[in-house]
Amino acid sequence: MSLPLQRFTLATCFIMLAGCATQSQERPAPVPELKPGRLIGYLPINERIDSKAILPPPPSTPAETATDEAVSRAALRLQGSERWKLATRDADVNFPEAAGVYSCALGAPITQQDTPYLYQLLRRVASDAGYAGDGAKELYKRNRPFVVNKQVPCTPEEMDRLGADRSYPSGHSSTGTAWSLVLAELAPDRAVPILKRAQAFAESRVICNMHWQSDTVQGRFVGVYTYARLQASPEFQADMRMARKEIAAARALGLPPNRDCAAEAGALSMAVPAAEPAAK
Repeated sequence: MSLPLQRFTLATCFIMLAGCATQSQERPAPVPELKPGRLIGYLPINERIDSKAILPPPPSTPAETATDEAVSRAALRLQGSERWKLATRDADVNFPEAAGVYSCALGAPITQQDTPYLYQLLRRVASDAGYAGDGAKELYKRNRPFVVNKQVPCTPEEMDRLGADRSYPSGHSSTGTAWSLVLAELAPDRAVPILKRAQAFAESRVICNMHWQSDTVQGRFVGVYTYARLQASPEFQADMRMARKEIAAARALGLPPNRDCAAEAGALSMAVPAAEPAAK
């Protein structure tokens, strides 16, 4: 057999084997939805973190809110920039779009096709962390920044759905933090870029004019509490073991992230301008 024919034969066999491996990849058992597009979490509703019990009241007096308002004014100066556009993209925590948030930081794809256990795991954690802040939201009914400053947020279509007085704490920040801790555990060598991306993900909510900075800080605490609580779930731990194998396999195959990492890095390099005191 000639050398070119040998190479062709070997390449054909490799493609066939790769195809068989993809087809035989183990998939997680489907889980029910809480509502369209939202899977049930790992924690029963009565075992979710009670944000009312762990969070202090939000800032309320003029002296207490001064920092939040100064940071918000500074962040609004990014409107229309690439960082604003990334913040707009970060606002979408629905899948499949949200699956790409940490793909560049992880250095691997997060898709239903390539990493099905990881993909479903993140969807379920989103429910555990995202809804954990509802108790404090309903108790404190803090107005969102766009109500106070009258500036349109980056996702105006969500103003009615998310509510004008459900600012504290930030559910996006809770979710993004829980995701980051999960991924940092699965890929500890990528922990620094993953956790930095979590910080930027929370910051996106301030840039979007959907949350005050203090909302995102306390939201991240809710995410940390949720992640700690998930450690006691055998089902969560079993899925983590499978997700860890998927990440290793994706890396071994050299599969690329499912985002434009150069564009994301450029947007993230744009910091929120320094906050200035209000004009007197």
